[in-house]
Amino acid sequence: METTSTTIRWGLLLMMKYPEIQEKVQNEIEAVIGSSQPQIEHRTKMPYTNAVIHEVQRFGDIAPSSVSHVASHDVTFRGYFLPKGTIVMPLLHSVLKGKAYFKKPEEFYPEHFLDSDGNLKKSEAFIPFSIGKRSCAGETLAKMELFIFFTTLLQNFTFEAPSGAKLDLIPGVGSTNSPKPYAICSIPRR
Repeated sequence: METTSTTIRWGLLLMMKYPEIQEKVQNEIEAVIGSSQPQIEHRTKMPYTNAVIHEVQRFGDIAPSSVSHVASHDVTFRGYFLPKGTIVMPLLHSVLKGKAYFKKPEEFYPEHFLDSDGNLKKSEAFIPFSIGKRSCAGETLAKMELFIFFTTLLQNFTFEAPSGAKLDLIPGVGSTNSPKPYAICSIPRR
């Protein structure tokens, strides 16, 4: 739950920083959902919103390193010998912010997840939940929660920074990459 709430905090901060992106998400919400309650079924009909949520996860890089693993047997990986019992720490950050995988790795750019026709595109480098047998057990639930919470918030509010506030996108210090505390103005849309 902590990573989901941190992702929402990143999402709201990024919507304040990029109001033109926030407006595009709100326009898609209006076109697909209207004033109805967002449902998980809407997600496949909302490629831009889905791309923005993906990009929030990629840009926020909330868990830059995965949980440690142990080599179950001797293995050679990319020319390095790892004897059985070696602790391996996967760095998800190296992929989520990798120039080889993303056109603008240090920028918030939802188009990383859109094809030329505006459809959501998958990326093998999108691994905020890790990969393989040891990936996050709550991934499916987290994806549903992120979509429902994010769309419900943006359906009902426009988020702005208080006058004169400087929005800092550098994460605070901690075991996860969380946004530093910030003030937010939530303006009702209806």
